[in-house]
Amino acid sequence: MKSFSVTLFLALIYLTSAFDGKIIAANGTFSSRRSYGNISVPNGGPWGEWTWVDMCPGNGYAIGFSIKVLENGGFFKDDSTLNGIRLYCSLQEENVMYYVESESGEFGEWSRIRWCPQQAALHAFQLKVEPYAVRLDNTAANNIKFHCDNGYSLEQRGGPFGDYGQWSKICPKGAICGIQTKLQPYQGPFKDDTGLNDVRFPCCE
Repeated sequence: MKSFSVTLFLALIYLTSAFDGKIIAANGTFSSRRSYGNISVPNGGPWGEWTWVDMCPGNGYAIGFSIKVLENGGFFKDDSTLNGIRLYCSLQEENVMYYVESESGEFGEWSRIRWCPQQAALHAFQLKVEPYAVRLDNTAANNIKFHCDNGYSLEQRGGPFGDYGQWSKICPKGAICGIQTKLQPYQGPFKDDTGLNDVRFPCCE
């Protein structure tokens, strides 16, 4: 565990020190890029609709991620926990790094970026989801873990509700190159919001 932490720390130092350019949203610019399939998991939440696909540019793969989380507000506040996921793409242009996001919920704050060490890429994931809650405050997806193609796993500090399901299949060739979210839009005051419910990731060679 110690060696993993040291490796991850060094990788983060390398990326942040070597790259001093812009990090900007792809925002659908590269949506015409073709993938050969998607990876998904069976335990996503039931609410919301599938939104648009956001793709990394050129031959880029996802090499890091951050999440948007609404902290637990306690008994008298509505919790929607995981509201968004950003994937950071390998460099295709000097001094420019793109991130892909698809659609995100309104609430929460973005975490710091977690990077795959040793210039690896994301190629599998696991979703933490709360099943339907009788307590009338449903949260659906609470957190996500990623597996890098060099054997390391990455996780952020997400919501406290629910459990992780099974791992997705790995991208058999290449790695994750985009994102599509299933999101419940804001329901209005005094209604239950769940935010992000599910996600799937295109794979590219």
